[in-house]
Amino acid sequence: MKKIVIVFTFLFLLGQQVVIACEVCKKNQPEVLQNVTHGAGPSGTLDYIIIWSAVIIVGATLFFSLKYLISPKENNPGHIKNIVKNEGF
Repeated sequence: MKKIVIVFTFLFLLGQQVVIACEVCKKNQPEVLQNVTHGAGPSGTLDYIIIWSAVIIVGATLFFSLKYLISPKENNPGHIKNIVKNEGF
């Protein structure tokens, strides 16, 4: 267990250096994304529309998946969740 914690700590600290953008990429990025990512970044309004649309879809998917996972509100006695609950899986 101790070795796993050490390995994951090392990978986490190493990953922090890989994630931070280099000086050249930092200068080429828009002001919002500076020091966050490598590469050219979004080049126009359409790119930002696509990115924010994806963020909204992922956020809504996460919200609804957690909502229905925590409280499915299914009262039918023949529902599959009741089989799992009653059998003790």
